[in-house]
Amino acid sequence: MDIGLFVVATEASMHVVDLARAAEERGFDSLWIPEHSHLPTASKYPGGRDIPKDYAHTFDPFVALSAAAAVTSKIKLATGICLVIERDTIFTAKQVATLDQISGGRFEFGIGAGWNRVEMEDHGTHYDSRFRRMREQIVAMKKIWRDEEVSFDGEYVKFGPMWSWPKPLQRPHPPVWLGGESIHTLRRVVDYCDGWLPRIREPELVLKGIKTLERLAAEAGRAIPISAFGMPPKLVGQFSDAGVQRSIMTLPAEGSDETLRRLDRYAELMG
Repeated sequence: MDIGLFVVATEASMHVVDLARAAEERGFDSLWIPEHSHLPTASKYPGGRDIPKDYAHTFDPFVALSAAAAVTSKIKLATGICLVIERDTIFTAKQVATLDQISGGRFEFGIGAGWNRVEMEDHGTHYDSRFRRMREQIVAMKKIWRDEEVSFDGEYVKFGPMWSWPKPLQRPHPPVWLGGESIHTLRRVVDYCDGWLPRIREPELVLKGIKTLERLAAEAGRAIPISAFGMPPKLVGQFSDAGVQRSIMTLPAEGSDETLRRLDRYAELMG
C-alpha cells in the first residue's frame, strides 16, 4: 500500500518546501494540503464543536503545492480537499492545469462540497445547491482540460465558446478524488470522479462503503481506486486487505522537530 501525508499547512507548521523534500526523501507517495479561504467567527462543526483555528491560517493549496513541486521530482501533490464550490470554475481549471504542468504531471485533485454553511455562503454559494454546483463545475472543468474550444451552459456554470490553456500534462486530466462517506458520495464518485477519498472516522462505515463502491463501479463498468484519509497506523493492514490502495496519514500543524519525528514513524509502515 502507498502511504501519503496530509497536513494543514500554515505559517506555524513545518515549511512546506522542507516538508516536501523530507517526505520525498523518505519515499512517501503523496502530499495532501486542504483549503479554507477564511473561517467565519460563527463557525461550528456539526454538533456544535469548536473548529480548530488552524483552519483560519491555512495556506492556499495551489500556491503551497507549487512551492513543493519546485523542490521535488517524484512525490505526488494533491489538494485534500479543494472546496471547488467556493471557487471560480474557469480560474480553478487553469490552476489545476498549470500545477500539473509545472510538477511534471504529479498533481491529484481532491475535491469536496464542504460543510461550513457560512463559509460557502460568503462566496455566494447556497448550502442546498452545493452538490449540484460541484458536479457542474467538475464536468465543466473536464471539458476545459480536454477540448480545444469549449462552452458550457449549466444551471450554475455558464460560459460561451472559448479557448483555455495550458491543458494538463496528464491526459485527459489529473485524477479527481471526491471526499465523503455517504452513499450519495459513492454515487457521485462513480458518476463524475476518478477516485474515492473517505475519511477514517468510522472504520466500519468505510469498510462497508468499499463493498458498496465495488458494486456501483462494476455496474457502471468502472474500477475506482480508494485513498483512505486520516488513516490510523494500526488499521493500515486491515484496509489494505480490504482493497484500499493508499493510506493518507495526518501530520501535526507544528514545527519541524515534531513533524520529522512523525514522518519517521510513518516511514516504518513502508518497510
